[in-house]
Amino acid sequence: MRIAIADDDPEIIEFLAKIVEGLGHVHSGYGDGTSLINALLRDTFDLVILDWNMPGKTGMQILEWMDGAVDDRPPVIMMTSRTAKQDVSDALNAGADDYITKPEDKNVIAARINALLRRNSGASAMEPTAEYGDYLLNRIEQTVRHDGKDIALTAKEFELADLMFRNRDRTLSRRYIMETVWRTNAHLATRTLDMHVSRIRAKLALKPENGFRIFTVFGYGYRLETLGNGG
Repeated sequence: MRIAIADDDPEIIEFLAKIVEGLGHVHSGYGDGTSLINALLRDTFDLVILDWNMPGKTGMQILEWMDGAVDDRPPVIMMTSRTAKQDVSDALNAGADDYITKPEDKNVIAARINALLRRNSGASAMEPTAEYGDYLLNRIEQTVRHDGKDIALTAKEFELADLMFRNRDRTLSRRYIMETVWRTNAHLATRTLDMHVSRIRAKLALKPENGFRIFTVFGYGYRLETLGNGG
């Protein structure tokens, strides 16, 4: 998972980064609200950990902005030193999914991050098999069956197909895909990504009559769209 951490205190970012890395996720840190907004416009995140008081844009301003500006809005944990009950209710009413008061034990923070990621990712992401329309994915054997026929995919092709089916109808940035499937954000790998997308589009026959299509979002990434009998 990719997690954005926004706080004007570098030590807090470093503290949270260690927790995120310990959970096996990738993080990006931002020291002000404007930098986070720019990142949300060009990239995909599974979770945002957000401070209240930041230069540029405050946490509350970012929550209000995200509500109408970010497609497939990621869940947000507001993490702040503000303890008033009114602050908690205001943040939750503005769209925060959880509220953590500083300072907090690292194990509690890790548990809250995991709980929110589990709730947002859906149970099917953890199951050994998953069915999407006429497509059956076996995550143990890394195979795809469509209309009763097995389709041969390489390991990376399967990972990419699985990622896109799990996130169907969600636009994924190139960087998100590269970090999730190839564990890298190297710009030199762009052609590799495009080739793999082209291959799974052809091999899995992802076209409207089969319920899905891969849509290219130019300058950003890709989206697997559900159409007709897709599930």
